Amino acid sequence: MANANNKTVPTQLKVQDYLNAIEDPQRKVDCIRIHDMMKEITGREPKMWGTSIVGFGTYHYKYESGREGNMLMTGFSNRKQSITLYILGGLKKREAFLSKLGPYKTGKSCLYIKRLSDIDINVLAEMIKEDFDHVQKKYEVID
Repeated sequence: MANANNKTVPTQLKVQDYLNAIEDPQRKVDCIRIHDMMKEITGREPKMWGTSIVGFGTYHYKYESGREGNMLMTGFSNRKQSITLYILGGLKKREAFLSKLGPYKTGKSCLYIKRLSDIDINVLAEMIKEDFDHVQKKYEVID
């Protein structure tokens, strides 16, 4: 099966424009801090995926079903209700970190936090690093 048409793909939009457009002053500071932390952890330059996801690194996946495509290795997005962090190696594998993190909600591969001051930023950094390393080992890394 050929590459599926993923909705989430890299764009030519500028990460700095996205960060500068965040209206809430505290949310902007938090997103810039997450950006800086992810850049340091991954050693990769960020790029926009779609109009609202800041992604670091790209990997290629192929499922047993034949579906395949490219996806960001880690990233985040400023959403109306919270900051969404993409933990693509799976949140179930990160439960030891989650128990020490502070208040959060989760989706399938998404970690939702209200603000950085609510959580332990060191635990978050460790979790992102472990997850990023896991994705690097498991998948074909493109960049």
